[in-house]
Amino acid sequence: MLLVFCMMFSATAAAEGEYNWIEGGTTVDLGDIASIELDPGFIFLDGEETKRMAQDYGDPISGLEIGSIFPMDESQTWAVYFDYEETGHIKDDEKIDADALLKSYQEGTEEANKDLQPSERYYVTGWDIEPFYDEKTNNLTWSLLLEDANKETFLNYNTRILTREGNISVILVTDPQNMEANKQILDEKILPLLNIKEGNKYTDFNESTDKVAEYGLSALILGGTGLAVAKKAGLIAVLLAFGKKFGVLVVAAIVGLWSFIRKKKKNKTSETVEPISE
Repeated sequence: MLLVFCMMFSATAAAEGEYNWIEGGTTVDLGDIASIELDPGFIFLDGEETKRMAQDYGDPISGLEIGSIFPMDESQTWAVYFDYEETGHIKDDEKIDADALLKSYQEGTEEANKDLQPSERYYVTGWDIEPFYDEKTNNLTWSLLLEDANKETFLNYNTRILTREGNISVILVTDPQNMEANKQILDEKILPLLNIKEGNKYTDFNESTDKVAEYGLSALILGGTGLAVAKKAGLIAVLLAFGKKFGVLVVAAIVGLWSFIRKKKKNKTSETVEPISE
């Protein structure tokens, strides 16, 4: 399956032509909402190119994509995707009850599992990182510990950056074995270099003119749908939607993507080397 999927990606990429990669060492825009100082070791696709790449290898798109980042180092297999949703201003004065949220996730997944075959079921076993909100950066972060039917443990790592009228979703795609190392890359080399543009910062909120979201931090953690809906739909629905776009198949496709990137780099290097006249 992995080989076939990677071959499909390579063939499609060849048919569609190269993407408009932006190499690191410069500042790139995440739509109209933010910018990021791109590390020299990374490459970037804007929102439209991110959508095109997703469509090329059969992934659904949300329509909210504003960019994606990949490593240049061929030994690293991770990617970071950015979405922006204009939900209205999300108030951050709510106290987060991690125990209640975990119970809601667990009850929801238990209910959803009843409609799935045993081999397709997922289970929430606890928090890897309990939800916490940083008032200085307006970042909301949490990470769930999950287990599949084969007792294999993996993580669902989430960051939401609150803005004046919405939130930026930061999605880290990686394999479980390298999750901790790649979370460190995200936390040290990507998130600190992301800057919300003037007029769009959380503190730019104008109470007299701006729309306010109908939910707060807890509902955002549960998918922006509120506790009642989350209990009914559960994490399984979120995981299935997440998995179609950012799950195992995407991690598999990244392997094919690295080959595509390396080929592009080699071609670019060879173009800059002039032949020696004898």
